[in-house]
Amino acid sequence: MPGGREPYNGGMEKAVPTLYEWLGGEEKLAQVIARFYEKVPQDALLRPLFASMPKEHFRHVALFIGEVLGGPKRYSEEHGGHAAMIQHHLGKGITDEQRKRWMTLLLETADELGMPADPEFRSALVAYLEWGSRLAVINSALPKDAEVGDAPMPEWGWGVPGGPYQGE
Repeated sequence: MPGGREPYNGGMEKAVPTLYEWLGGEEKLAQVIARFYEKVPQDALLRPLFASMPKEHFRHVALFIGEVLGGPKRYSEEHGGHAAMIQHHLGKGITDEQRKRWMTLLLETADELGMPADPEFRSALVAYLEWGSRLAVINSALPKDAEVGDAPMPEWGWGVPGGPYQGE
């Protein structure tokens, strides 16, 4: 392996955790997302997008991201899955500047609250957030009444590294 690193399983049959498990599960993810949404009202660029969001919005976002990262399928079961998430973004007119600020503020919050910072996890997390936030911009440009067809829930994994960093 490059840099003398061993694959996560190190030649053994050790199970690779999901991204959701690696980040600390439901409690940690909910903590990060809740703190992020506490900051949004103070952010001039993001405040207009979230001004009318109900207080429980952060819980829905945490459930969605958790499911995408390998956690329980609660967002799909309780809120309608990916198609429902797309529907929530229709007609919002999210700008790329707002998308970038959303990403920056969320990653700063992840650092502030001690979400794992290993390169493999952060690579996978940032890849998902980039992909998902860019889809949100695209979907937000569609009319509010646009038809949303079948939209399977994304399933995000470790990608190329294949698991968390285990040191040299």
